[in-house]
Amino acid sequence: MLRIEYLYWLVGAFLIATALLNLRDRRYSIAAFWLILSAPFVFGEAILGAHAQGRSWPAQMMGAGVIALGLLAARGRLQVKADGPGEQKLRDESAARLGNRLFGPALAIPALTLILFVGGKYLSSRGIHLLDVKSLTLTALGLASVLALVTAFYVTRAKPMQAVHEGRRLLDSLGWAVLLPMILATLGGVFAATGVGDAIAALTSAVIPTDNRIACLLAFAFGMVFFTVIMGNAFAAFPVMMAGIGLPLLILQHGANPAILGAIGMLTGYCGTLLTPMAANFNIVPAVLLELPDQYGVIRSQVPTALSLMVVNIVLMIVLVFR
Repeated sequence: MLRIEYLYWLVGAFLIATALLNLRDRRYSIAAFWLILSAPFVFGEAILGAHAQGRSWPAQMMGAGVIALGLLAARGRLQVKADGPGEQKLRDESAARLGNRLFGPALAIPALTLILFVGGKYLSSRGIHLLDVKSLTLTALGLASVLALVTAFYVTRAKPMQAVHEGRRLLDSLGWAVLLPMILATLGGVFAATGVGDAIAALTSAVIPTDNRIACLLAFAFGMVFFTVIMGNAFAAFPVMMAGIGLPLLILQHGANPAILGAIGMLTGYCGTLLTPMAANFNIVPAVLLELPDQYGVIRSQVPTALSLMVVNIVLMIVLVFR
C-alpha cells in the first residue's frame, strides 16, 4: 500500500538534495533552512511515536527548529541563485521548442489527482488498498505529482537531475513563503484549540439573530472571507469559523448539510485568499518573480473574480445547504 509517509519521505529527500546543492554553492543560510525543514518530513512519524510514549525532547527540538527557520528567514538571505551564462538563453530556446506541450505535465496533476481520488477506494489487491484511504486526497495528489514528473521527463527529454536542479531553483525563488500554507493551517488549529471559535460564537449570538438561518449563513460566509484575509489561508480560517458558527448554529441548530457547507464554505474562504497580501506565496511572490512594477498588482487584478465568486458561493449555499 502506498502510505502517505512515503510521499513525505520523498519530499524530505528533495529538501535534503536542495540543501546539499546550496551547500555546494556556499549558500549556507538557505542550505540550513531547507535542511531544517526536511526534518519533520523525514522524522515526523518518529516524533509522533516519541510523543505518544511520553518523550518530549523530539517535539522540543522541532520547536527549536521552527525558531531557527524564523531567524534564517529574517536574515533576508533566501534569494534565488542567479542564472549562469547562457542558462536563460537555453531556457528560452527550450520553451520556444516545446510550446504549449509544457502545460501538459502541469495539467496532468489535477486530472490524475481526481482520477486517483475517485478510483482509489476501489484499487485493492487481496483486500489491501493500494492507496492510503485514510489520507486519500494527499496520497492521490502526491502520486499524481510523481506521475506528472514522469510525463515531464517524456515531454522535455530532460534528465532526472534536471528536475532536482529546477525544483531547487523554484524553492530558492519562493524562499520562506513556501512555509505559509503549513504555518497558517497550523495557526487555524491553534485558534480553534484556544477557544477563538467559542468567542466568535458568543459574538455572533450578540450581533445577529441566531434563529435566522440566512443570517447565520451570511455570518459564516463573510467570516470565512474575513479570517482568510487576516490569516492568508482558508485552511486556517475553516476550523475557527466551523467551531464558532458552522457546527453549533448552522449544522446542529438549523440542520445544514455538513458536506455541502464545508465544501462551498471552504471555497468561499479562498475568495479572501485572492484579496490579501498575507497569502504571499500566491499574491506577492509571483509579483516579485515576474518583476511587476506594482507589488499588489496581482491582488488588484483578482478583486473582481474574488467578489463575483463570493456572491455565487453564498447563493449556492443558501439554495443547497438547507435542502
